[in-house]
Amino acid sequence: MTWFKRTTKGITTTTEEKKDTPKGLWYKSPTGKIVDTEELEKNFYVSPEDGYHVRIGSKEYFEILFDDNTFKELDANLESKDPLKFEDTKKYPERLKSAQNKTNLKDAVRTAVGKSKGKDLVVACMDFAFIGGSMGSVVGEKIARAADYSLKNNIPLMVISKSGGARMMEAALSLMQLAKTSVKLAQLADAGIPYISLCTDPTTGGITASFAMLGDINIAEPGALIGFAGPRIVKDTTGKDLPDGFQTSEFLLEHGFLDFISQRKELKNKVNQYLDLVLNQPLRA
Repeated sequence: MTWFKRTTKGITTTTEEKKDTPKGLWYKSPTGKIVDTEELEKNFYVSPEDGYHVRIGSKEYFEILFDDNTFKELDANLESKDPLKFEDTKKYPERLKSAQNKTNLKDAVRTAVGKSKGKDLVVACMDFAFIGGSMGSVVGEKIARAADYSLKNNIPLMVISKSGGARMMEAALSLMQLAKTSVKLAQLADAGIPYISLCTDPTTGGITASFAMLGDINIAEPGALIGFAGPRIVKDTTGKDLPDGFQTSEFLLEHGFLDFISQRKELKNKVNQYLDLVLNQPLRA
């Protein structure tokens, strides 16, 4: 087995001195375009070759929306419990702890308040990386509290949806969040405080059936998957063939479910332009 013998002859660099090639230097979009990751970040995580909007989380959206990335996070330490003692391939507390360790997030949504083009804005942003952005009690509670903060301080609210739907590990408790968040948004409407909903890829299930489609203005990113049930379920239920792209943001815009689609680099300006119009304020550059 001399062919397998380890040798140091001709090697002048010690193990401690070796440097691994940094990971993630390139990103390959679904259409096969290769993009330098630094260029991708500078372009708001949108592939300049084909306009593909890469999935991002609350960290990146806060950077895009808040002036100088300065904000105060709200209810940062809320964590889910396990009232149903749910267990599938893992116990629910184990699954939560694993997701927290992997993502450095407490749950699938972060809420914050800060300045956007000089004006106060409350933003609730979902993180798909945390158990598929699923909505449990904490997600509903944090969005409800964000709405309460907006109501108390007369500040517009924006919710950025990115979710697979309700969290099965919380069963009916998860479904209760649909009504809970909807009531809070109705209170904002009664007070005349603007609520903006941004649907990103994917926005599905109970999220679509509640706060994602209740905005005073409903907007989406290009190419986002938006729907309640998956295409197979819809086809089996209706017994009909489905139109091409029927759950894309472009299809929903064409059929009146969205007000407009915004490129990510234009998002901050578009949101503030809308707020200036509805609040009867001078347009900001």
